[in-house]
Amino acid sequence: MKAYAKTDIGNCREENQDSYWIGELGDDAIAIILCDGMGGQNAGGCASTTTVDFIKDRLIKGFRHDITRNQIRNLLITSVTAANSVVYDMANANPEKAGMGTTCVAGIIFNERAYLINVGDSRCYFFFDDNMQQVTKDHTYIRKLIEKGIITYEESKTHPDRNRITKAVGAQPFITPDYFELDVKKGDMLLFCSDGLSSYAEDAQIAEVIAGAPTAKCCDQLVDYVNKHGGRDNVTVAVVSI
Repeated sequence: MKAYAKTDIGNCREENQDSYWIGELGDDAIAIILCDGMGGQNAGGCASTTTVDFIKDRLIKGFRHDITRNQIRNLLITSVTAANSVVYDMANANPEKAGMGTTCVAGIIFNERAYLINVGDSRCYFFFDDNMQQVTKDHTYIRKLIEKGIITYEESKTHPDRNRITKAVGAQPFITPDYFELDVKKGDMLLFCSDGLSSYAEDAQIAEVIAGAPTAKCCDQLVDYVNKHGGRDNVTVAVVSI
């Protein structure tokens, strides 16, 4: 397996509040954490960095080569929920950080299986056999409106609440993250991204970039695509090639 990542401030923001980490948990295990912070005066950056660092430490300490599927699931869920408590307590203890939070998408790829978890609207896509699938589900107000048939997907692109998320690490005392598992094989690819990519590039455009670029260049070209088309947000992408 090989992994690549890139983060960029974009063309319009004064601070990059995205954070990520990619690391090896063993010879045949890779972990990815990607967070997109929210909150002014550096609070969003604090929330995302704190969450990445906390989960990273938990994964490094908790992973072992004979770990079971259920233990990996528990490790991811407890790491994210514990990070939520840490960020929530920090926000309550410091008035300057009140209301801060962060999205989070994370995964462990081990023994031809991907274990994935998410909170908020940072995403994981799965590329397999010339197909592309969004694995995670956005925790957004817009997604609820679309599912209820109140608005269409096309209408969601210009809706005034299109950036409103309904779940974030640190925003509530307790959270329940979504969890997914996938079988993966050689030749497959996983793409993790903040909404700085998914909000400004359609799935078809993302797939076109992925299909046309060497794996090592995918992150660079996805970031370049977004920035050439406005770059109105921080953008972070991570790619894992199985």
